[in-house]
Amino acid sequence: MFPTQKKPVKFKLPKAILSTIAFLLLSVSAGCSESNQNKATIPETPQAQEANSTPKPTQEVAKTRVVATFLPMYWFTKAVAGDTANVDILVPPETEVHDYQATPQNVKAIANASVLVKNGLGMEGFLDGTVKSASNAKLTRIDASKGIETVGEISPVEHTASGHDHDHGDKNPHVWLDPVLAKQQVSNIRDGLIAADPANKAIYEANASAYIKQLEDLDKEFQQTLQKTPNCTFITFHDAFPYLAKRYNLKQVAVVEIPEDQLSPKDVQKAVNAVKKYQVKTLFSEPGVDNKLLTSLSKDLNLTLNELDPLERGSTDSQQYFRAMRSNLKTLSNACK
Repeated sequence: MFPTQKKPVKFKLPKAILSTIAFLLLSVSAGCSESNQNKATIPETPQAQEANSTPKPTQEVAKTRVVATFLPMYWFTKAVAGDTANVDILVPPETEVHDYQATPQNVKAIANASVLVKNGLGMEGFLDGTVKSASNAKLTRIDASKGIETVGEISPVEHTASGHDHDHGDKNPHVWLDPVLAKQQVSNIRDGLIAADPANKAIYEANASAYIKQLEDLDKEFQQTLQKTPNCTFITFHDAFPYLAKRYNLKQVAVVEIPEDQLSPKDVQKAVNAVKKYQVKTLFSEPGVDNKLLTSLSKDLNLTLNELDPLERGSTDSQQYFRAMRSNLKTLSNACK
C-alpha cells in the first residue's frame, strides 16, 4: 500500500493582523505621494531666485572714441569724459608738440574716432593734413579755443639766432596757461562732447563742473599770491606766458629766442646783451630742456635759473595740470620777491 499523502496545512491570519498590514501599506503609499508633492513645491532660495530672475547679459554699448591732440587738450577732455568715453592722445606726452610730425598711427586713430579735440590757434601744425588723410566724414571736431580773445606778441622778441623756432603767426596759442581761459576750453569741450554723445549729457556736465571748480580755486590762488608782487618783470625763452602775465599783472618784458644747439659765439653774445638790456634778476627755463647756453648765462650774469613749465609735456593724469600750475606759481612768487 502506498503511504497516504498528507494535505498541506493552511494557516489563516487573524483578521486583526490583516487589517494592520493593509493600514501600513496605505500609509507608505500616501507618504511617498506626499513626499513627491513636497519635493515639487520646495521654495527656491534667495540665491536661486536671483539667478533665475537675472536677465541674460546684453552686448555692452560701445563708448564714444575721442582723440585729443596734445597734453593739455587730453587733460581737459579726459576730465570731462571720465570713463564714459575712450580718450586717446595724438602727440605722445613726452614729445615736443611745436615741431611734431604725424605718424600713420595718428591717421588711423583719427579715422576710427568719433570726436577730435584740438587747441587750435596754430598750435597743431601737423593736424590739417592728418585729418585729411584720415578721410573720416563722420568726425566731430571740437575747437577748445573757440570764442577766446587772443593776444599776439605782447613783448619784444630778441632773436639771438636766425629763424623763429615757434612762430604761431599773430595769435598766441598758449591759452591753457591762464586758468580762467582754461575754464572756457573745458566748457567748449563739454559742449562738443554733449553734441556728439547727448545720451551722456548729465555725466559730461557733472565732470566739467567739478573740474571748472578746481580751475576757479587755482585762479584765486594765483590772484592772492601774485598781487603781493605787482608788475613783476621777467624774461622767458619760449613765448608761452603772455596770457598768464596779462591775467595776473606780471610784465613779460621780452622773449629771448635761444637755439638749443649749434650756437655760434655771435649767438651767445646776442643772448647776453638781451638779458643785460632788461636788467632782470632771474631767468626762466623749461623742465626737460637741457640748454647749456641758459646755464652758462645764469652763471656769467649771476642770475638765478628757474623752471617755468608751459605744460606741453608730462604725465597724462588730469590732475597734473594743477600740480604743474602750482609749481609755476611758486616759481613766479619766489622770482618776483
